[in-house]
Amino acid sequence: MPDAARQRLPGRVRALLDDLDAASGEAIGAAAALLLDAVQAGGIVHVAGAGHSLVMVCETFYRAGGLAAVRPIWAPDVLPLDDAVRSTRAERRTGVGRAVVKEAAPAPPDVAVVFSTSGSNPYPVEIAEECAARDVPVVAVTSARAASGAAARAATTLADHAAIVVDTRVPPGDVLHPPEAPRTAAVSTILAAYAWSRILADLDDLAAARGVEPPRWTSANVPGGDERNTALIERYRHRVPELTGGE
Repeated sequence: MPDAARQRLPGRVRALLDDLDAASGEAIGAAAALLLDAVQAGGIVHVAGAGHSLVMVCETFYRAGGLAAVRPIWAPDVLPLDDAVRSTRAERRTGVGRAVVKEAAPAPPDVAVVFSTSGSNPYPVEIAEECAARDVPVVAVTSARAASGAAARAATTLADHAAIVVDTRVPPGDVLHPPEAPRTAAVSTILAAYAWSRILADLDDLAAARGVEPPRWTSANVPGGDERNTALIERYRHRVPELTGGE
């Protein structure tokens, strides 16, 4: 790619995607194997994030083509849509993440995936620490670069408690544009969503090699989608109460 093109936003995003592939390809494959092993053993994938990382929780849950054995675990206070300032305070407050894990009660053969760009606030750190203490392995989807430039608000970081770390390569501060003094065009959601899609693709390839069919959602907007999804809802509703509102 010519240097001038790499300096424009599309080129810089593509370069970061290539960087993610190079830095985290092996970890992505390991994460895919860990998730498939858990699901085959009857486990659930508990997925967590706070603030804008909740976008990734939505991306993993009840999503066309996504795993059906996924449970979103979160505290209402970390959602920024109805009180943004409260959400920032909540993910910095000790005890919130631990309470979320206590309520979800993950146990082997479950696994956890925790999304946090910096991984420096108590909320994602506590979730990862508590899951690991319960012998539930953690996949951290985070950025070492962002962590190095973030204020440390906990004694450890998310990555410290993870069995597998998928480094998204998000730069400190998240933003990319303009290149000489970045102040806009956040990239963390793009990179995290790409990393998750790569995990799902590797999981699919591994499942095919094993001759197994993972439980996957089908788009409700294609013929037969509702019927296939209804069967999966019935299969997982008791372990994933968020599928039916606990009914």
